Amino acid sequence: MRIKNRIHIIFLAFVLYSLPVMSQAPFSRGVNLTNWFQVSGPRAIQFTRFTENDIINIKSLGCDVIRLPINMHDMTNGSPSYILDPLYFNFLDSAVSWCVKHQIYVILDNHSFDPAGSTTPGIEDILTKIWIQMARHYKNSSDYVLYEILNEPYGMSTATWGAIQGRVIAAIRVIDIKHTIVVGGSSYNTYTELKYLPVYSDNNLLYTFHFYDPFVFTHQGATWPSPSLGPLSGVPFPYNSATMPVCPESLKNTWIESGLNNYSTQGNAAYMKQLIDNAISFRDSRHVNIFCGEFGVYMLNSNNADRCAWYSVARQYLNEKNIPWTIWDYKGGFGIFNKGSQQQFRYDINTRMVDSLKFTVPPQTSYLIKPDSTGFLIYTDYDAAGIEDESYSTGTLDFYCSDLPEANKYCISWSGFSLYNKIGFDFVPDRDLSKLVAGNYALDFMVRGDVPGIKFDVRFTDTKTTEPGDHPWRIRSVVDGSVAPWDRKWHHVRIPLSTFTEQGSWDVDTWYTPQNKFDWTKIDNFEISTEWAEIIGKKVWFDNIHISNLDTAIVRVNDALGIERNYGYGNIEVKIAPNPMNEIAEISFDLQSESAVKVNIYSISGIIIRSLYDKTCMPGRNLLTWDGSTDGGSEAGPGIYICKVEASAFTGTARIVRF
Repeated sequence: MRIKNRIHIIFLAFVLYSLPVMSQAPFSRGVNLTNWFQVSGPRAIQFTRFTENDIINIKSLGCDVIRLPINMHDMTNGSPSYILDPLYFNFLDSAVSWCVKHQIYVILDNHSFDPAGSTTPGIEDILTKIWIQMARHYKNSSDYVLYEILNEPYGMSTATWGAIQGRVIAAIRVIDIKHTIVVGGSSYNTYTELKYLPVYSDNNLLYTFHFYDPFVFTHQGATWPSPSLGPLSGVPFPYNSATMPVCPESLKNTWIESGLNNYSTQGNAAYMKQLIDNAISFRDSRHVNIFCGEFGVYMLNSNNADRCAWYSVARQYLNEKNIPWTIWDYKGGFGIFNKGSQQQFRYDINTRMVDSLKFTVPPQTSYLIKPDSTGFLIYTDYDAAGIEDESYSTGTLDFYCSDLPEANKYCISWSGFSLYNKIGFDFVPDRDLSKLVAGNYALDFMVRGDVPGIKFDVRFTDTKTTEPGDHPWRIRSVVDGSVAPWDRKWHHVRIPLSTFTEQGSWDVDTWYTPQNKFDWTKIDNFEISTEWAEIIGKKVWFDNIHISNLDTAIVRVNDALGIERNYGYGNIEVKIAPNPMNEIAEISFDLQSESAVKVNIYSISGIIIRSLYDKTCMPGRNLLTWDGSTDGGSEAGPGIYICKVEASAFTGTARIVRF
């Protein structure tokens, strides 16, 4: 055994030392593309939040790299296996392909960062399992792809974290010796921690640090640090005694007050450069490559001219010292768009800030809302581009449901909601539908329900203006059994916009009765709302929501969805994703109560090839995975298999197709 382990160590060392040496980072400047994959799970990703056109726009600024923060741990099925969801890879592959197509580097940043809890040594198991899967998936992908092991670890020493990070690097290199890995120190990737990292033998690493100093300037108005800097505003850059604010009462006797007291010596370019020199010293002493993965100033309470001055200092020094960088962020509180704007590339760029970064300033014009002259999609497989998810639901809302969609890959499923919940589609920018109303356009969609008695509203809300007495007025139509029979089949619903009726307005905890003030020229959003008690406890599906002047819809799926197995037939609905499967299939099923469960995989001839599960399961959604192996450990070949779930007196089966 010792001889075998020694051979393995020697072989691994040979692999690491033989990796190609990267003489310098292959990129120079870019942005963090935040709040896209930073969500609670793959089904919470609003895929069209960014499109290929956004990659083109970012490239046109002069950027050659995008750091893509991902809540990677939330993209799995959780403990103990941490299998990455195929839906996540589906979305991520598209984002990566756009970057590669337009020759812009993309850093896949594991941004599984919890500001409420320290990083613990137990994270090593999760990181190893996740990065093995990521390496397998992207090992043959373009050199434009980089891996970042973990964003801002903290709560443990860099020596401890560095050892963990080294073992994760080794796990990746067993599979992928091609792609550059981004690594950093503890204490939130602070520049002062780099020197405490171990000397890694891997030569294809990029060492990252983050820069947000002086913090009392860059984070004034931020509520997430402790204590909250929400009350702090007006801190100038550079320091100016005449305009320096007093310390807010709630921040006295805290480290924030100390930062303000020291700001006369720290609020300047020389101090910023002195801090960045820590990273430069590390680079020069280790002969490695460094990268500033995040830097920026929160815009809420900072003066824009001072904010731009800070960016100019940081950018100039990083460039002077040949340090590539990505700002935090693109859209958002640290982004390159004007505060309070709808963050449209052609209209809302903060040109002064963009110039301070020496990006190419795109031509800007004033936005003028124009009437829509043709229909448009709201949802088909995804929310349409230019729509932000504004949903509120206490139940389960899935925009990527694969249960017999009416067309294409997905539909919307909704269950377990309460009164006054909604599926919300926020139009960004607002839309003028007045011509479509006059042109006999209609709201057009497919819907199905599980049991009789369903009733809900579809409605549009206009934009609240500054005019006295104005409110966000609603106009609606009610959908019930007279519009679509609730028989578990898809039904086509078409409601002319001209037939919608005014409902009133809910504004700042007050209800306003209709006043004939609804304005079709300023539409803020479209919503599907549970305004009626009749819908509670039921389930509905939606697909192909759009506004059209042509009644050309075809009901493509005529079968009733097999959900009756959960309603009086004593059976369990078993779902397989993806199906057909390749390496891994996720098996999901819902239970009404705690039950002993057996899950077996059968060949098409009825022979058990894998006893997958034999334990007690809790009520609600249960998830398992099958990796295509048999009980004997061999790999099941391509073909058709049957998954059978048995729980007390209830059973369910599903077919699995394996490539």
